[in-house]
Amino acid sequence: MNETTYELVVCIINAGFSQNVMEAARAAGAKGGTILRARGTANPESEEFFNIPVQPDKEMVMILVPKEIKDAVMQAVYKEKGLATDGQGIVFSLPVSRTTTLKVPEK
Repeated sequence: MNETTYELVVCIINAGFSQNVMEAARAAGAKGGTILRARGTANPESEEFFNIPVQPDKEMVMILVPKEIKDAVMQAVYKEKGLATDGQGIVFSLPVSRTTTLKVPEK
């Protein structure tokens, strides 16, 4: 395994907005991402804290990016589909300590 300088940018948004998130991320330098279907839950205090009703049908977009472009990607995604938009997205990042690739055995 190799030590890397990557971050995982994660955006959780209302269902139907993942393509908008990916377009914004690509415009900021990301190469691609993974979209997962998700289901959100919240208690009334959370809805009041964020001042938005929580929709249960969600999508989670995971984008592995070099650390150097992480902030630009996060800002672009949040500007496009953040909490103040119809996507009501939140975005955060997680450090990635290592990456590896799987090699297909030769025949």
